Amino acid sequence: MPRKKKETGAPAPKARGHINGAGEIVEQDVGETLRKNYMPYAMSVILSRAIPEIDGFKPSHRKLLYTMYKMGLLGSTRTKSANIVGQTMKLNPHGDAAIYDTMVRMSRGYEALLHPFVDSKGNFGKFYSRDMAWAAPRYTEAKLDPICQELFRDIDKDTVDFVDNYDSTMQEPTLLPATFPTVLVNANTGIAVGMASNICPFNLAEVCATAVALIRDPEAELLTTLQAPDFPGGGQLVFDREQMEKIYETGRGSFKVRSRYTYDRSANCIDITQIPPSTAVEIIVEKVIDLVKQNRLKEISDIRDETDLNGLKITIDLKRGVDPDRLMQKLFKLTTLEDSFACNFNVLIAGVPRVLGVRELFEEWTAFRIECVRRRTYFDLQKKKEKLHLLLGLQAILLDIDKAVRIVRETEEESEVVPNLMIGFGIDEVQAEYVAEIRLRHLNREYILKRTEEVEALQKEIAELEGILGSKAKVKNIIIRELEDTARKFGQPRRTQLIFADEIEAPEEVSDAPDYQANLFFTREGYFKKITAQSLRMSGEQKLKEGDAILQQMEAPNSSDLLFFTDRAQVYKMKAADFADTRASVLGEYIPARAQMDEGERAVYMAVTTDYTGYLLFCFENGKVAKVELSAYQTKTNRRKLLAAYSDKSPLAAMLYLSEDREVLLTASSGRMLLFHTGVVAPKATRNTQGVQAMTLKKGQRLMKAELYEEGRFQNPARYKKQLPALGSLPDARETAGEQLSL
Repeated sequence: MPRKKKETGAPAPKARGHINGAGEIVEQDVGETLRKNYMPYAMSVILSRAIPEIDGFKPSHRKLLYTMYKMGLLGSTRTKSANIVGQTMKLNPHGDAAIYDTMVRMSRGYEALLHPFVDSKGNFGKFYSRDMAWAAPRYTEAKLDPICQELFRDIDKDTVDFVDNYDSTMQEPTLLPATFPTVLVNANTGIAVGMASNICPFNLAEVCATAVALIRDPEAELLTTLQAPDFPGGGQLVFDREQMEKIYETGRGSFKVRSRYTYDRSANCIDITQIPPSTAVEIIVEKVIDLVKQNRLKEISDIRDETDLNGLKITIDLKRGVDPDRLMQKLFKLTTLEDSFACNFNVLIAGVPRVLGVRELFEEWTAFRIECVRRRTYFDLQKKKEKLHLLLGLQAILLDIDKAVRIVRETEEESEVVPNLMIGFGIDEVQAEYVAEIRLRHLNREYILKRTEEVEALQKEIAELEGILGSKAKVKNIIIRELEDTARKFGQPRRTQLIFADEIEAPEEVSDAPDYQANLFFTREGYFKKITAQSLRMSGEQKLKEGDAILQQMEAPNSSDLLFFTDRAQVYKMKAADFADTRASVLGEYIPARAQMDEGERAVYMAVTTDYTGYLLFCFENGKVAKVELSAYQTKTNRRKLLAAYSDKSPLAAMLYLSEDREVLLTASSGRMLLFHTGVVAPKATRNTQGVQAMTLKKGQRLMKAELYEEGRFQNPARYKKQLPALGSLPDARETAGEQLSL
């Protein structure tokens, strides 16, 4: 909307130093303001910072490498990193710390790339370590790695465009004319505004072979030559063909990478030497220590980081009799020793961010490389044509050297030498200028003959170059030769081993806790005790908090799962084996604290099971009853908290566990009772079902109590049995004679 000025009364008289418009309130559209002020920043981050281009580099990478190239570091000489950082600031004004960080991540010492671009000397930290800091740039040295020859080949032959740097004092390339698809060979991650990029690395030899195959046949099968990603840290990639085909096709998807380990029988320890690229040594060690403290990993006696100059190593000491393979399967589930890598092949193509599949990336790179080769060929052709033109002029001089000397000697003014040579030999100004600049010592037949011998060779070369420019097939053959040459010089064996998803056998979850019968107690205030039968026989009265009472008492195996239901329709899952055996003389474990429940949340019921058979009966104050299969609370993962454990539409009056259908007695606040068989209520697999109306209640009444009916409690139980939903019956004084009715 157009800007409007609010009326602010009569204008005040102008004072000295008055600024026009000062103090005026200006209305403006928020959306327009955001677009004007924020969009340039967002576009700058996307186009000039976070997303790589088809040559595989972000601007910061390209500026650094090009600076090192111009410094002459593509040889055997290293220089101090501080020197490189300082020189790079001519192209990249973002500060020395950011530039040095960029160089570290591309270095051989950091080990983040399959084929590092920077050959480093000194402490450059490690990609797999979160806490290992690299040395300051004044201590370290660097040069370009030999593979950078393929990045800068023919860059001075107009293969790519150049633009001015930020202050227009020098020029820099917009892309690097890489002879192989670097965009797929080295990993690249970036977070822009509203989008991100995460490209996994592939083996260089496989990438080059795939590029060649696709140039020859655009419909070639990718998985034949490009098996799967290959990470510098190795590890094991869990290969799923369908999953990998989706990533290759869409550029999005994820796969799992596992650590590699060996078992040292003599020391009874596991040595982990390769980990997934998305984690760090410290994260793994901290997680394992945390699990040991939680009593979830009882097989481990010690874990330590033994990383040294020989490389990564995490050592896990085992207790006697532990199966190392079974333990590792457990660790894969519980820690980042197995982790997912999410792919997002977002690349800038002609200044536009696009998420491309692998085939499309190869197509775009091939088109880019064809243009580079054509521009290089055209550059060489023009240079050779210029040289041929000069040599043809020199060849004309060969016919009469003496005449050329005479013309020069007899010309009175220097400015007339070139025109006179042009007239005397019928050559143009460029040729005449070249002849006039020849030294006196070169005015001999031998020199001129040697120069003119090149004419025939140049004419052949020019014909070949023109043939290349006129044939797309010849250009592609040049690219294929360069790819094969790069693969031969720099190719390496795969580091990441492939294992197939359907071959991984998930071992059965076997509890290492001793199994025995224990007596379990749960109180109204949320305290839990586990007491062995022997200890219970020797104990006296149960110690309870003042005003507390035991709600549930049962005998169950130590391997049982405990499900603690709360007043906020949540359930917390724990294992009986996680609790220490105790005595009747202690209060027990306070479940809200042990389970880390939300503030003010209370545990109201405990369900105990080993096989998740049977049902849970939820009775709500509005008279509804829900029967839920206990298997609905069984999870494959070790989730400790489940939301929506039951319906929260009405307050919970009571909960009952049913191993099989039986009769249940409901009691309302009016004193009415209803006896029904749970078989008439259909079980539900949905946990938060509202159930069916069992007891009809009048306004102001509510369901107070639900209990399992014991045979013989009533003289005439048929009195209370009704077809659901029902109002129920008031108790008969004769039937309850001698009993005290409690509501």
